[in-house]
Amino acid sequence: MGLLLQDVQRYTYQDYRNWPSDVRYELIAGEPYLMSPAPDLAHQDVAGEVFRQIANCLSAKPCRPFIAPVDVRLPKNNEDDELIDTVVQPDVLVVCDKNKLDKHGIRGAPDWILEVLSPSTASHDQIKKQKLYEQQGVQEYWLIHPTDRLLTIYKLNNAEYGKATIFELKGSTDIETLPGVTIHWDELVLRLPEDN
Repeated sequence: MGLLLQDVQRYTYQDYRNWPSDVRYELIAGEPYLMSPAPDLAHQDVAGEVFRQIANCLSAKPCRPFIAPVDVRLPKNNEDDELIDTVVQPDVLVVCDKNKLDKHGIRGAPDWILEVLSPSTASHDQIKKQKLYEQQGVQEYWLIHPTDRLLTIYKLNNAEYGKATIFELKGSTDIETLPGVTIHWDELVLRLPEDN
């Protein structure tokens, strides 16, 4: 993941929407990042399985899960869409406020986000996005390390993420922001290759 363009100081959602559709980008504070090529199968298996379990738990409930690619526009204030300078595509996310949904994706912070780490995105997800999601008010941010079989959870408390909690991917883990939603790990972990 790296800087896409360098001839303009700052880009907006209006620029982003005009970039080629065959390549995925994220835009953070006006700085464009070219996303990695298609993720490996372990990444897709983790994201797909977590999405499936959440979707099953939230069936007939107001909160809605989504899986990448879906644009999440994160305004700083209440600026018009074309002026927004941050657009991300989390691996899996849940939005409980239907007013944040529109034909272009999501406008505003999701309630819960999961990023599945890979070597090319790990620092971006753990540093840049963690700070961004904290500032935007994402209630709970999960990072899964498929190779190490670890889950890192950040929870918002008084507008800041407290110290991260780290779990092994075994048994089950509740999503505290989404009462009644539990992710079960054992079958998924058995499918993951030993050497990612």
